Amino acid sequence: MPTFRFLLCFIAVFAGVNAAFAAEDAERYAACLRLAEERPVDGWEEALAWQSLGGGEPAKHCGAVALIGLEEHGEAAMRLEGLARESRASAGVRAGMLAQAGQAWLLEGRPERAVAALSAALALRPDDADLLIDRAFAFAQAANYGEALGDLDRALSLAPGRADALTLRASAHRYLDRPDEARRDVDQALFLKPRFPDALVERGILKRLAGDVAGARRDWLATLAAAPDSAAAEAARRNLELMDVDATR
Repeated sequence: MPTFRFLLCFIAVFAGVNAAFAAEDAERYAACLRLAEERPVDGWEEALAWQSLGGGEPAKHCGAVALIGLEEHGEAAMRLEGLARESRASAGVRAGMLAQAGQAWLLEGRPERAVAALSAALALRPDDADLLIDRAFAFAQAANYGEALGDLDRALSLAPGRADALTLRASAHRYLDRPDEARRDVDQALFLKPRFPDALVERGILKRLAGDVAGARRDWLATLAAAPDSAAAEAARRNLELMDVDATR
């Protein structure tokens, strides 16, 4: 599947809870979330200190976010799920916490738990294209490509022209042995975003499977040029190495 871009939308979640807390707490909340994202050790310590002073839900949320940065993904996911159940914030904010939990479960290598968390988020925000795309990725990680396609079809009906959703759907089609549909989706993704790294990787795979070795190499080299430090570039490097090994046999 395409590389998963882990995006914790800290400020988007914070914006939704801004009205639920006093201005002073809201300001500290935003600062703590930023610290947890950028320097998780410091964010964790700040969250603990704030919680000891009665920081409540915002401090707990900050601590859970810091745990993701500290690679305690399972613990972070469970805390985020608990917060979402207990939160007095809006449905949108609780959905955001559940989305973060789903992403943490994916980092933990537990796609089935990610699907459950993201399904709970979608129960709160059923027309959220980002949540549908995230759940599609989780379904795909669990090798449930049919369910992934359903979510992606829905996401693209809500948000046409999403290159990430088109690329993910192309990959799902490929796993389901539908190369024509896969190529149509990935070509559309690259029409919308010509240097989109994940789409270049996916198109290279499709070309390689179709026997177009030179075309696959061009796409993977283009990925390295477009985003040399990305996860997509790492996937491109692995594919190039595998292709070169095959060529020497």
